[in-house]
Amino acid sequence: MVPVVRPPAVTELPQLGEIERAADTLFEPLGIVFQPGSVIDEVSDPGKVLVVGDPPVAFAYADRLDTRLHLHQIAVHPAHVRTGIGSALMAAVIGRAGSAGVTLTTFRDVPWNGPWYARLGFVELADPGPDLAALVAAERDLAELGPRVVLYRTGT
Repeated sequence: MVPVVRPPAVTELPQLGEIERAADTLFEPLGIVFQPGSVIDEVSDPGKVLVVGDPPVAFAYADRLDTRLHLHQIAVHPAHVRTGIGSALMAAVIGRAGSAGVTLTTFRDVPWNGPWYARLGFVELADPGPDLAALVAAERDLAELGPRVVLYRTGT
């Protein structure tokens, strides 16, 4: 069964931080421990978010950055990984991007990240726009989390 991707209700936004924090625990065996809080806690516009589940068990948060759609965060609750939810969310994000394409940043050395994004058509982007370059610089300042990479996929 294909997961149903939908926009969240405004009242669902506060629940998404719990999903992100639960998903972050998957990185702990690799020595990646995130600071308290979450990326999604700062989002107040449900138009920038897509969810799966009722109540949500996963989300993707994307917004325009430079000339492309930038995926800031995708998170699937650990109880629901490997069910196609992440791929369904990514397909919806790619669809939203249109011809501009999608950028994202991720960990270079996390074994499941790179291969999954490559299967979805993402390649390394050497020359990000100014806003994305500033975001990457800020992420690299958090070096304790590990090396980052910028990826890009053409739009539909």
